[in-house]
Amino acid sequence: MAKADWEIPANLQPDPSDYSYDLTRALDAVVGIRSYVPADAFTAGTLGTERAGSGVVIRESGLIATIGYLVTEAETIWITSTDGRAVPGHALAYDQETGFGLVQALGRLGLPALEMGDPDLLKTGDAAVFAAYGGRKHAVETRIVARQEFAGYWEYVLDDALFTAPAHPFWGGCGLIVDGRLMGIGSLILQQGDRKGRRLDMNMVVPINLLPPILDDLLNFGRVNRPARPWLGMYATEAEDALLVGGLADDAPAEKAGVHVGDRILTVNGEEPGDLAGLWRRVWASGSAGAEVRLSLRRDRETVEIAVRSGDRARFLKAPRLH
Repeated sequence: MAKADWEIPANLQPDPSDYSYDLTRALDAVVGIRSYVPADAFTAGTLGTERAGSGVVIRESGLIATIGYLVTEAETIWITSTDGRAVPGHALAYDQETGFGLVQALGRLGLPALEMGDPDLLKTGDAAVFAAYGGRKHAVETRIVARQEFAGYWEYVLDDALFTAPAHPFWGGCGLIVDGRLMGIGSLILQQGDRKGRRLDMNMVVPINLLPPILDDLLNFGRVNRPARPWLGMYATEAEDALLVGGLADDAPAEKAGVHVGDRILTVNGEEPGDLAGLWRRVWASGSAGAEVRLSLRRDRETVEIAVRSGDRARFLKAPRLH
């Protein structure tokens, strides 16, 4: 992977003299990730067959934490250090619930590992460095602007996500660093408007304290060693106080059961979901993967009752290729 030719504006880059820790060493732990996914992979149509972003070395053996969508179903992975060295990698795991992905370098990286910190100690207003692969010119000085629940349209909820601004333009897999420790992994960029019509771009960051409790399972089994949540393969959106089906994964449980794009979701198992997070939590409360999920939907001025036999999302994905 060649070095990118973009740079963060100089006034937004972190200045090493402003930090009590070795900023250069910390940034050296952030690596580039480029993955190649087969064209027939389940996620190829939505996430593409070539994906690029960053990851953070968390063990000197070459174990890297990144965001899972970069490496899901990856057949080939290349890891690049700030000094331009490239080694192959192997996708060890992707955790559906947190969104973390793990990659193991298959060659010697010789890079420092970034110690994981405690995001529970972070407060709104705290300063941080949000770093992509490429050193200081690819890092931005940022602040924690919010800590709150986040719900994604792809059947995903975080109870306490971190939000930072100014935003990093190449956020996927970036490392959020405070006091020389890793506090989170970059997932998304979001826009929020204020009453004056101004737009604030923010990054959503997955807190790193979600990783240690599941790390051994991911390393030993490739997934968390407990029953999988029920998955529908249904993309939902909030619009004017309504929850709508915005899309359906091909051949997934919701599509097979007869759910349609544009359906308004009224209840899940007889309960009104309220919001997007409530929708997914009610789906997951149905039991484990394979449980029946009863949906009451509004379609063309009629109410439609559909029972969806949920699935295990991981079974729709290609397993990591052994090296």
